[in-house]
Amino acid sequence: MAKILMIHPDKCTGCRNCELACSFVKHGDFQPVVSRVHAYVWEREGISVPMMCQQCDDAPCVTVCPTGAMHRSTEMPNLVDWDERLCIRCKMCTMACPFGNARYDAASAMILKCDTCQGEPECVAFCPSGALEFVDDTEHVRARKKAYAAKLKDAFQEVS
Repeated sequence: MAKILMIHPDKCTGCRNCELACSFVKHGDFQPVVSRVHAYVWEREGISVPMMCQQCDDAPCVTVCPTGAMHRSTEMPNLVDWDERLCIRCKMCTMACPFGNARYDAASAMILKCDTCQGEPECVAFCPSGALEFVDDTEHVRARKKAYAAKLKDAFQEVS
């Protein structure tokens, strides 16, 4: 069965271990700026939320990509993948992502987005509070994830 990343914001402590694990696995050093996951922390409100690519069913980044560099993976159908060789760095995917989870890194000329570490997400492995889980993609889980994503999108629009 396919798996998806599940976020539990009520469990996030804002430790940012997820950012460190991701940057180390993807770049070989601890640079949260190049992490594919970011823990957004609102200290006044006491809220922390880890965010990464939501691997949308109807992914806007895939729709707007003129070269097919952003595409649905054939090996992992729940994964929206990026092919560096096809990418022309137009950054349309970064503008299309409703959550801001596809980002362009000018230093490496790469699009940074979560690929779930090809099915072994390090952010999950290093999350001490269980705020991130890699779970079976069931109808119940998907409904919960969609409801949470809609709530987050509304909250981010209010904060902006």
